[in-house]
Amino acid sequence: MNHPVTQSGKATQTRPLLLVVEDNPDQWFLIHSALTQGFPEVEPIWVNHPAQALSYLESCLTPGAQVPILVLLDLYLPRREDGWNLLDAIKRHPRLHLLPIVVMSESEEQGDINQSYAKGIASYQVKPSANKPWLTFVHSFRTYWWQTVRLLPSRPRF
Repeated sequence: MNHPVTQSGKATQTRPLLLVVEDNPDQWFLIHSALTQGFPEVEPIWVNHPAQALSYLESCLTPGAQVPILVLLDLYLPRREDGWNLLDAIKRHPRLHLLPIVVMSESEEQGDINQSYAKGIASYQVKPSANKPWLTFVHSFRTYWWQTVRLLPSRPRF
C-alpha cells in the first residue's frame, strides 16, 4: 500500500485536510497542481485505492488526529463499483458517515449521477481533462466549499 501524499510530501495538521481518492497518478498531478494554486488553505492528501482510503480515514479517528474536512472521490477506482463500495463503507461507518463526499468523475451518465446521490454524496462534479479547466474547477469548488457552506470541524468530538 502506498502512503498518503501531501502537498509538502509529509503529513501535517496545520491546515484542514482534503482527502483525494484518485487511482490515476496523471489525474492526481492535475488535481494537486490546481489545489496548490487555487486552494492553498487546505492540505491535500492523496490515496489511490479504496482500501487505502478506508485505512487512512480510520487512522484519522485516533485521539488528536485530524479528520479531512471533505473527500474528493473519483467514482471509477478503476471500476465504478469500487467507488460506490468505498462510498457505502464511509456512509455506513458510525463515525465517518457525516463526512461530506464530492464525487468527481469523467462520467456524465445520469445513472452514475443518480446512484451517487442515492448513496449520500454531497455533490457530483464532472472532471475536467486539462490543467486550465482544473483551475476553474478548483476556484468554483473552493468558493462553494470554503466560503459558502459551513463544514464540520476537522477534529470532531465523537
